[in-house]
Amino acid sequence: MKKNLKPHAYIYPLPVLIIGTYDENGTPNAMNAAWGTVSDETQVSICISATHKTMKNIFKTKNFTVSIADEKNVVSADYVGIVSGNKEKDKIKKAGWTYQKGEFTNAPVFNELPLCMECELVSYDNDSEICIGKVVNVCADESILDCKGKIDLTKFKPICYDCGGHGYYVLGEMIGKAFKDGLKLK
Repeated sequence: MKKNLKPHAYIYPLPVLIIGTYDENGTPNAMNAAWGTVSDETQVSICISATHKTMKNIFKTKNFTVSIADEKNVVSADYVGIVSGNKEKDKIKKAGWTYQKGEFTNAPVFNELPLCMECELVSYDNDSEICIGKVVNVCADESILDCKGKIDLTKFKPICYDCGGHGYYVLGEMIGKAFKDGLKLK
């Protein structure tokens, strides 16, 4: 029997996205944003309040990075989500991360996070607070790639956020093959 819960967008899993930006002085900032998804083959959509330092930076530079947090970085990923860049100017150093400028954007690529998408701002809707970015480059640490150069989740171990229980969980075990297993019922 199913039990009714109060209305809430329980979509599982929610990836733990780390949004990286530079401010007007070139100081890097990062925030943890779990409300994000793919909106097109080369676009991402992320819900970010215009009051966040991250969104203020995106408005100025029109560039940002989206990295996926992994098991090794859960503490730092949580930290950049609970501390405001409007108040803490050196979040990256305190998180223990290093960075380099993106090759295709004016945004930081965090060396400790193994998967990063460099993005250009496409649009921002003030009412919904949805930021849409065009992915102009993807870079991945070789340690998370298989022998064919594809991302291997068993090596990557990305984390996801449980919006109901407020926990982080690791992904990694493959239990089936997409676009193949269902053929058994065809």
